[in-house]
Amino acid sequence: MDSQNNELLERIQKEALKNKARVAIGIRNPTSKMISSINLAQKQGYADVVIVGNKKQIEPFAPISRIFDTNDPEQELGKLLAAKKVDAAVRGTANASDTLKVVKSELKIDKLHRIALLVTSSGKFFFLAPVGIDEFGSLADRIEFIVSGTKLIKRFDIEPRVGILSGGRMGDLGRDPVVDRTLADGEFLLNQIRSKGIKAEHYTILIEDAIKESNFIFAPDGISGNLIFRTLVFLGSGDGIGAPILNEEHIFVDTSRVGGHYTKAITLASALVKFT
Repeated sequence: MDSQNNELLERIQKEALKNKARVAIGIRNPTSKMISSINLAQKQGYADVVIVGNKKQIEPFAPISRIFDTNDPEQELGKLLAAKKVDAAVRGTANASDTLKVVKSELKIDKLHRIALLVTSSGKFFFLAPVGIDEFGSLADRIEFIVSGTKLIKRFDIEPRVGILSGGRMGDLGRDPVVDRTLADGEFLLNQIRSKGIKAEHYTILIEDAIKESNFIFAPDGISGNLIFRTLVFLGSGDGIGAPILNEEHIFVDTSRVGGHYTKAITLASALVKFT
């Protein structure tokens, strides 16, 4: 693991310990493994955790944890965050579509953009977007997305280096109109992002090159971004820390229901609270 990766992880942990923010996490179908990872974040002092879910189901695994009793964690997470009864929220195992819909409504967010913090099997940390299958807009929207993502990365005193991906190599031009469009979009995004003073390269489809030099990889669309995430985390022995929404006022960290480890996501949420 290189020094910048060590610095990033240490910075997140240090800020979380300093803040010990009150972080709510939504839970459905609790397991011992799941609740143990939540309890660990509390025991290590990274956050003051509030588990949001059915108390009767959760309590046998977490008899000493603070529990917000509800059969609808999706509704309550957004409401607790909007009312500032908690400093940050983590989706946990609450339903994705319902939770994100409530978060958008309660926080009055027009566009919901998320940037995932991932780590490869070799210990390389990087940010990835878009990771939502529907988080793919116009070129102007994608430029805004990238700029907002770089602002979040800068919160950790790291200079963003954006690696833009597309659907093929430049030598593939003419083989398929969809691939041609992604290549053209990649070149356009590159020029626009560089004009804003942000370091960026267009790596075409060569993600293996992008990961060597970039700390923020921007996929051609939300579907491919989601597939990159799933392939790395569920097939490639990588890890997903969490995916904060790009919102300066509220901290909400999205997570996958698969895996069941939430210590790092809670830590990341607590660390980000300082910057609100």
